[in-house]
Amino acid sequence: MKKNYFNFGRSSQLVQCTIQVAFVVLVVRAAKLVADEPDPHAPDAAKWTSLIDGKTLAGWEAVKKDSFDMAGKVEAKDGAIVLESGMPATGVRWTGKFPKTDYEITLEARRVAGDDFFCGLTFPVGEQGLSLIMGGWSGQVVGLSCIDGFYAIDNDTTRGIEFEQGRWYRIRVRVTKPQIDVWVDDERIIELKTEGHQLTVSDEMQPCAPLGLATWRTTGAIRNIRYRLLNE
Repeated sequence: MKKNYFNFGRSSQLVQCTIQVAFVVLVVRAAKLVADEPDPHAPDAAKWTSLIDGKTLAGWEAVKKDSFDMAGKVEAKDGAIVLESGMPATGVRWTGKFPKTDYEITLEARRVAGDDFFCGLTFPVGEQGLSLIMGGWSGQVVGLSCIDGFYAIDNDTTRGIEFEQGRWYRIRVRVTKPQIDVWVDDERIIELKTEGHQLTVSDEMQPCAPLGLATWRTTGAIRNIRYRLLNE
């Protein structure tokens, strides 16, 4: 009996050890998966290129035609680019070089006043382009315009988010040849396979192409704009 009891106790210890080892392995694998997913908000000066100095509009030009011919004031304030409400749109366009694919761009944006989109990020996708609309169509619609001719409110990327006035939201867009991914506050909300789709910038946002920022009848602020090449 003692021998059997001893063997049982030892078997239990072996089982416990096996479970502990398996748990450690799972934890290590999970940690590796997290480590493999790039953190766009971690400081990494060797990889990220800033598109804003926080003090001026250097590198950006105000858009003044078409939907922007009655634009609101654009200024650098408190480390951000502030786009005051326009009739209907206010926007800026990046004048420097920027990649067409295999890149990530991140920024923070908030709605200061108004109830329409406070961040319209127009960005290149190869020889095409899209606009990420944050809070359009009465304030809650998020999506990409235009996909196969359909706006952000009317395609497979349409999402609804109830944005808080004055709160900063972290936005991240990853563009690769097969796919476009969008995160808001580290939650991936859009995964779009690009094959077979026609991707275009809407007529309204075309003056901001290939890379630009806009608001629609709304005052918005945008800061910490930066990008990196994925192949690096």
